[in-house]
Amino acid sequence: MRRRTLTVLALGAFVTTLDNTIVAAGAPSIARDLALDLGAMQWIALGYMLPFAGLLLVAGTLVDRWGRRRTLTAALLTFGAGAAAGGLAGTLWLLVAARVLQGIAAAFLVPGLLSLLRSNLDARGRTLGAAVWTACLAAALALGPALGGLLSEYLGWGWIFFVNLPFVAAMLVLLPSTAPPGRTGGTRAPPLLAMAAVTASLVLLTTALAEPRIAQPLLAAGVLLGAGFAVRERRARERLVPAALTGNRVFAGSLGLQLLWGLGISGIFFFTPLLHQEFLGLGPVGAGLPLVLVAVAVVAATPLVPAVTARAGPHRTVAAGLAVVGAGLLALAAVNDVPQLWPRVPGMVLIGAGSAFTVPMTSHALDVVAERYSGTASGLLTAARELSSALGVALIGAVLTSVRGARLASGAPEGAALAGGYTAGLLTAAGLTLAGALLAVRVLRDRPAVTSSPRDKRAVP
Repeated sequence: MRRRTLTVLALGAFVTTLDNTIVAAGAPSIARDLALDLGAMQWIALGYMLPFAGLLLVAGTLVDRWGRRRTLTAALLTFGAGAAAGGLAGTLWLLVAARVLQGIAAAFLVPGLLSLLRSNLDARGRTLGAAVWTACLAAALALGPALGGLLSEYLGWGWIFFVNLPFVAAMLVLLPSTAPPGRTGGTRAPPLLAMAAVTASLVLLTTALAEPRIAQPLLAAGVLLGAGFAVRERRARERLVPAALTGNRVFAGSLGLQLLWGLGISGIFFFTPLLHQEFLGLGPVGAGLPLVLVAVAVVAATPLVPAVTARAGPHRTVAAGLAVVGAGLLALAAVNDVPQLWPRVPGMVLIGAGSAFTVPMTSHALDVVAERYSGTASGLLTAARELSSALGVALIGAVLTSVRGARLASGAPEGAALAGGYTAGLLTAAGLTLAGALLAVRVLRDRPAVTSSPRDKRAVP
């Protein structure tokens, strides 16, 4: 059971994250074939990202209500159908529709799979499972751009989507032996209005980042719906987000740490291939290949995480991991004016190795909640990561664009101006990550007699 569960988690983490990153390198080929401009091309990515981020919280609750096996089976079949449709698409809107289908499915896959950590594994196994999950996330993040470039160049861009199908097939084979039948949640009807409000709020807020021309009305509507949801949650007898989660210091702290880590790292990763092309002069495939170093460092450090966590505690482990990530970002900033790849290697390795030691943000947060809330808790943790990714791209992008514009106005060459903006983005990301390291020491520290709910009398491990 343990080995099969870890395999399903690895496959799911890799394929759902890969679809977030693999499109970047293949987008120019898609644009040429479908005659797309830059504005239209971004919706190939946003079609996946928006439903993924917007539905995660709702999906976690519905996983608990519908049952893991039923929900995961339907989500995998939907994900595979979207991948096949995307690979065969001949128009932009058919492709975007296929991406939306995949995003909806991914929103149910992620919390459903993460809930298996709580139901199938013991405490040490959960730490290992979360480490495997994070390693596969990092691998997909790093390999996605290079793999997208290779597939689109040698097999055609349709294979960017077809590559998902073997993963889906393998998971469908393993699912009956890893996901138990039946439900884990209650039988009451879910609060549909609350679900619609929070989903619409998240989608509107994320779209506001992608469409600055209409950002103000989208932002206002998103904030209004979010505020209405918060008021409803405080007054409702049956909450969408249980009070046992919102009132848990460790769980709430883990959400905050996810936001800080994603705000820093996601934006940097998004703009790194652009810097490698424009400043270092690498091609599309070569620009993404250096990110493999990050994945290798994560995988190499991952086996050490359970032992370090058991010895030092999750709060020290996560704090140290975030501090090492911050050090890696500062190391990159120190050499970013050098138009060569090799001086960047130590910083990339530090970022990868440090990220591996942040996995107790997930495993320890799931440890302190009752099993009946595991799907909802998983959805909240993943929603925090996905939303922080969108916000991170916007934040680092704003810093990069501002500094780049100032450098261009002062007469700097295009490549040097971009490098200056990227350095400012690195420093911003390092500040956020180091703030997370300080926060982790406080919020993840165990306290005696803290429980996840009045009905769940287990102390925090």
